[in-house]
Amino acid sequence: MSTEIPKPTLQNPFSIKNWAVDDRPREKMMAKGKDILSDAELLAIIINNGTREDSAVQVCKRLLASIDNDLNRLGRLSVQEILKLKIKGIGPAKAIAIVAALELGIRRESNKQKKETISSSSDAAKYLQAKFQHLSEEVFVVLFLNNANKVNHMEVVSSGGRKGTVVDVQVILKKALEHNAAKMIFSHNHPSGSLRPSQADQNMTNKLCDASKLLDIQVVDHIIVSDCGYFSFADEGLL
Repeated sequence: MSTEIPKPTLQNPFSIKNWAVDDRPREKMMAKGKDILSDAELLAIIINNGTREDSAVQVCKRLLASIDNDLNRLGRLSVQEILKLKIKGIGPAKAIAIVAALELGIRRESNKQKKETISSSSDAAKYLQAKFQHLSEEVFVVLFLNNANKVNHMEVVSSGGRKGTVVDVQVILKKALEHNAAKMIFSHNHPSGSLRPSQADQNMTNKLCDASKLLDIQVVDHIIVSDCGYFSFADEGLL
């Protein structure tokens, strides 16, 4: 009677399971904390596994390389946009996991800023940066402040394409009354990166300031935000 010899199980030599324990992202975080991990290692924990040819870390390194290792840029991508990068090992489920994890980070940063006191244009710009830096389209937001310069509410009142957005003055004034605003700060982003205000920006600001005076609401500033920094109408004497 012949005895069949069982075939040896082939292990994937690229699997993280075959790495030294100290090099595995999860074990590394447990032993040394989150700060020691690279961006690729943190993303590898999110996507959980790689392919037969590449570990999760290697897959994530390729993903990051495809967007110039720019986490802000990655945070702006939708699930569909990540899939269009065609990174082997990143399918719909993993793309969804990445977008969800980065969105939590964005919301965490936004929640930290609630009820913050705005005492300068730089305070306002810093407050708004977390909102704007992940967007690829132009949006117009208003910070509604109380008399102590604390933010009662922030609202996106208009959004558009890459070239501009339309603002309704009546909508803004209605929102100001709803949120008991004593002061307002207007802000919009320039996805192009330019900080130079257009003539349309100046005209819109003048129109908003004139309308706000009728309700005795002070316009503190209008701030343009881009990846290059910010431009303050108040600092430049344009209000």
